[in-house]
Amino acid sequence: MTEPSRADRALLGVLLLAAAIRVTYWLSKWNQALLLNDSLYYSIQARQLAHGQFFRELFVDQPGAEHGPLSSTLMAPLSWGADIVRWQRLVTVASGIALVWMIGRLGNRLGGRQVGLLAAGIAAVYPNLWLSDGLVMSESVSMLSLSAVLWFALDASEREGRRPLVALGIALGLATLARSELLLLVPLVLCWLGSCQRRRGRRALATVAPVAVVAVLVLLPWVGYNVARFERPVLLTTNEGSTWLGANCDESYNGSGTGGWNIFCVIEDPAISSNEDPSVRSARRRSLAFDYARSHVGDVPRVVLARLGRTFDVYGVHDLIRGDIGEERPRLWAWAGVPSFWMLALAAPFGARRLPRRERWLLLLPVVLVLFTTVLFYGGHRIRSSAEPSLVLLAAVATAPLANGLLQRVRGTR
Repeated sequence: MTEPSRADRALLGVLLLAAAIRVTYWLSKWNQALLLNDSLYYSIQARQLAHGQFFRELFVDQPGAEHGPLSSTLMAPLSWGADIVRWQRLVTVASGIALVWMIGRLGNRLGGRQVGLLAAGIAAVYPNLWLSDGLVMSESVSMLSLSAVLWFALDASEREGRRPLVALGIALGLATLARSELLLLVPLVLCWLGSCQRRRGRRALATVAPVAVVAVLVLLPWVGYNVARFERPVLLTTNEGSTWLGANCDESYNGSGTGGWNIFCVIEDPAISSNEDPSVRSARRRSLAFDYARSHVGDVPRVVLARLGRTFDVYGVHDLIRGDIGEERPRLWAWAGVPSFWMLALAAPFGARRLPRRERWLLLLPVVLVLFTTVLFYGGHRIRSSAEPSLVLLAAVATAPLANGLLQRVRGTR
């Protein structure tokens, strides 16, 4: 059997393993109702879309843009009839399997077939990836979109012509529609791409501008739709105020929840009204959060450190696991995700050192994004999800020589 054929068979086996894990996880939730978390929004929005109601608030007659539209839109075709939740879960299952394939391809591109196979293998079994697959949320879709950004960014830095630039712009736009904080990835990727072009003696603006224009065109229908229906300008979502308020209150500045986000700070909003426009509500909550942060400015450095500790699983882990359980993640596997993350995080710097400068900084961009988002908002596993594909790839690059040595020893003993 030739080497490519053997590698292809091995990758197929990894994808089958990834599918088996995720389908089993999906079946375990066959009759499980949604809990009181963001999954209700995505599920109900998908059902409303399937019936021709375009992005309305849940339970009140107001326009809605609590989260980005991509995940709900992908779930909409499966949101007819009864028992729609189990079929909506399939969208994230499929996204998770596709993510394993995409990570394998990226690994192959970064370090050859062995790195690609190892990266896909890690992605197939890594709990912090597959625990999102089967949930009616956005992480599986956003991580897949982000991996597509990494792929097309490499294309745009290597290939001539407009097609790679257009593809990168589309990928950036879709990633932003999956999770709004990925908008911050746009300037990061554009700066990285411009730097790559300058080192090759090309004009950076001629490469960066088309990507930016296409990304804006992808976002424009959603932004325009929001501007037309809310009282105040809304760029992507109306949950900014709720995010700020839940991260800047007594419960998230003190005790076991320090550095996190607390829903009760949002629920206990004294001025909440069903007649209040969501954009006005978001602005008011943002103002409350800023007032709180200003009046507790001496606590901010301590809280920021706690946010970073939570994102990297070195602080508030018990509180994080409670949050994971509240989002339908099984307790045992949520705990398994903690040491799994530590192992990848310890290996990742060695992988970064082995990569050329261009690839190294591209994979580190999502990590920079997560650091920025954590400092600005709060720390948590969902916030960290944008960095998970990069961590898997960097760990695969780091451990590939060790894996190759072990494989050679096994072959030598036969």
